[in-house]
Amino acid sequence: MLPLKIALRFLRSSRLQTLLVVIGIAVGVSVQVFVGTLITSLQASLIDRTVGDSPHVTVKNEDGSVITGWVEMMEQVDSIPAVTVVSAAADGYAFTPVGDNVKPVLVRGFDLAVADGIYGLEDAIYAGETPSLFGYAMVGRDLAEMANMVVGDSVRVIFSNGTDSYLVVSGLYDLKVASINSAWMITTLDTAQWLFGMGDGVTSIELQVSDVFAADAVAAEVESTLDSASLQVDNWKDQNEQLLSGLQGQTASSLMIQVFVLASVVIAIASVLAIKVVQKSRQIGILKAMGITDRAASMIFLFEGVILGSAGSIIGVMMGVGLLYSFTTFATNPDGTALIDLYIDAWFVIGSGIIAILAAALAAVVPARKSARLSPVEVIRNG
Repeated sequence: MLPLKIALRFLRSSRLQTLLVVIGIAVGVSVQVFVGTLITSLQASLIDRTVGDSPHVTVKNEDGSVITGWVEMMEQVDSIPAVTVVSAAADGYAFTPVGDNVKPVLVRGFDLAVADGIYGLEDAIYAGETPSLFGYAMVGRDLAEMANMVVGDSVRVIFSNGTDSYLVVSGLYDLKVASINSAWMITTLDTAQWLFGMGDGVTSIELQVSDVFAADAVAAEVESTLDSASLQVDNWKDQNEQLLSGLQGQTASSLMIQVFVLASVVIAIASVLAIKVVQKSRQIGILKAMGITDRAASMIFLFEGVILGSAGSIIGVMMGVGLLYSFTTFATNPDGTALIDLYIDAWFVIGSGIIAILAAALAAVVPARKSARLSPVEVIRNG
């Protein structure tokens, strides 16, 4: 194709100018990929650390009483497509001796095989194992260190009415949250029900959903499905409004940065190609005098824009991904782990490159139309 061959020749004839434009586009694309992915990763990391290992939706009785008929409720809720995990919990407050004092604790009873899908209990254990027998429990790292507990110890649990009982420590866990590690005693569902005299009842039904940002919509569907005035359905979004506001601010700032980067790329390419039309006006005039059409003349600069955009996008994507991996290598926590876990969205990276190419093609429209309007007689006469 003649316009493509001419475009390549024009680009080769001004190698330094071409190189600078490609580098400019590459820098813009790399910034877009780096900033967009970094903010997305930060958001995903914050969400994962905040609600990744916790219930997204919780069902309780409004008056805090024990829920009966919870098995049927769980079956109803589990039929909702967006719900991924449904777990029942039997909770009760108590005290345990720590030195010469007593410390308040929350005894939580679960069907541990199911609750593991929410809390990741198996991965959190660093000594012993999850309780599988009646009367056994596991305690958090902070509480174990405060009370000098080890696997196999008997732990005294004191209730508000002054009575007490003993639980055997089956394992020690670390859920990476100090308030949980220092307060939760995790046991089997039947053990907690017996300790607090709940019979066959539970205190809450906990759910995780496939899309954490749809938790409020799922909570509304759960409330409609259960259709009980005595139940209260909460979701993590209502309880973390400040976090959501911060995430929305991050998303808006990321979009603004990407828009400004694209605008600078468009302006840079349009300016360079407009100058090139002036520089190459004599050659274009001669080509038109030799029979090249106005459409073909305009296609020369459209091809230049696409070629520059494609080269800059490919290099920019590689630079952006390289910057991301460099960031995770040098920005680390004191223990050597990455400060932010990368969540690279291939579609976002590819989309950034495609958008840059389209922006480059758009930037070439004005100089392309200008070249189409050039009169060969006037160009040659004034040349």
